[in-house]
Amino acid sequence: MDIGRQHRHVVMLPFMAQGHMIPFLALARQIEQRTGYAITIATTPINAAYLRSTISSSTTPTTIRVAELPFCSTDHGLPPNTENTEALPNHHIITLFRASQTLEPSFYNLVSTITQQDGQPPLCIIADVFLGWSVNVAKRVGSFHAVFTTSGGYGTAAYFSLWLNLPHRHTDSDEFTVPGFPETCRFHRSQLHPKLRSADGTDPCSVVYQREIRLSLGSNGFLCNTAEEMEKFGLEILRRFTGVPVWSIGPLLPPAFLLNLPSPTDSNLSSLRSGKQPGITPENCIKWLDYHPPGSVLYISFGSQNTINTTQMMELAMGVEASGKAFIWVVRPPVGFDINGEFKAEWLPEGFEERVTESRRGLVVRTWAPQLEILSHKSTGAFLSHCGWNSSLESLSQGVPIIGWPLVAEQTYNSKMLEEEMGVCVELARGLDGRILSGEVERVIKLVMDVGEKGKEMKMKASEAARKIRAAVKKEGDQLGFSVKALDSFLEIALSQRGSSSLNEANGYPS
Repeated sequence: MDIGRQHRHVVMLPFMAQGHMIPFLALARQIEQRTGYAITIATTPINAAYLRSTISSSTTPTTIRVAELPFCSTDHGLPPNTENTEALPNHHIITLFRASQTLEPSFYNLVSTITQQDGQPPLCIIADVFLGWSVNVAKRVGSFHAVFTTSGGYGTAAYFSLWLNLPHRHTDSDEFTVPGFPETCRFHRSQLHPKLRSADGTDPCSVVYQREIRLSLGSNGFLCNTAEEMEKFGLEILRRFTGVPVWSIGPLLPPAFLLNLPSPTDSNLSSLRSGKQPGITPENCIKWLDYHPPGSVLYISFGSQNTINTTQMMELAMGVEASGKAFIWVVRPPVGFDINGEFKAEWLPEGFEERVTESRRGLVVRTWAPQLEILSHKSTGAFLSHCGWNSSLESLSQGVPIIGWPLVAEQTYNSKMLEEEMGVCVELARGLDGRILSGEVERVIKLVMDVGEKGKEMKMKASEAARKIRAAVKKEGDQLGFSVKALDSFLEIALSQRGSSSLNEANGYPS
């Protein structure tokens, strides 16, 4: 892009969760590649160490800097050395959110120091939607501000509107409309997390989330980790709801993964993206997948922070085995146990792992699997997922349809959109309080993976989503995809209107 390579500085502020830091780092790399600008990512010490390790493990040269914001978890009533949501007990999540608000003074000091060193304020501050107080910092120093939502347009809009309006409290019906969404798009009480279901506007969650969302709505614009052509409906709702420009600049996935290219220098894409070592090597995983026919393997994973209860786990295992489908299942201890602790055989049917391993029907992986390598393999036919947005994008970019089991955050809204608007998902279960039976598990797996009309239609629509994603991120000479042009457009507007309190004249769309 031709907006000059004179010294400009972009400061980024992700929320302290892996599902947020990974796309923030991916966005930082994109901006650096497009502009050559200086980039500083600010976070707490333990998260800073994680980011530095992830950056250093890549063979791609980078000058991205990670700055530490002082933070002591025990000062806020959190367990020692706890600075992100991973492995954090559910009752402490809101404590971490509240603690994150105390980072404002140290973040302001960091931005002020950068301003003094550079002789001008940062070109822009790109902050997480849950760190809305950063809008105040941007206004104080005269920097352009953008909120980066690591979810999609639909999920973000639903999350915002539900927490700000609590529409379920104004009706006795289990189904209700949500402000900003069409009357025909009804939500169900069971799609709400228990904390949201019981919220009344004065509870701790309402106080924290409403404050940060309202502050975020004072931003100059939003960056959204989605593709315009794939999610037009959700982006339209989000634009109307926020009233500011929304640039769709995703999906922020490794280029080699999007293009299905093996990379000799970055052979382990999953570890490079997540900074984690899987419980099975990518080479052994691929060797196992090579044994199975195209589209025949079900991949099961609930993400890095989620698990299901013991009863659900047992029924899921029995249903998967009864389906007769080959599978890879990433297992973690069920709810009530240390999610990062040792997995015990007693949580699965007797002899289950031995049977599926001996027959080569199943691969049970502890803790972490090379997800990108699995989803991009020709043998993978469906993904039983928690519908976290990163996982959803990874699956759709490879044309892999989804069996949804949303658990927390905006995952139920993602699942709803993927099923009702895109036709690439069938929801199997919902949350930890949902009753699931092995027979239903078997039925849904066969529905999605067999060659019947529904399975064919889902595969076709998932393949179409993959085509749209690839088109959005295309970078071939002068042929730039919509997401690439949207990022360039955002940076051009940030450069021309830095410090402006309003962007009413900007439409947020690339030419």
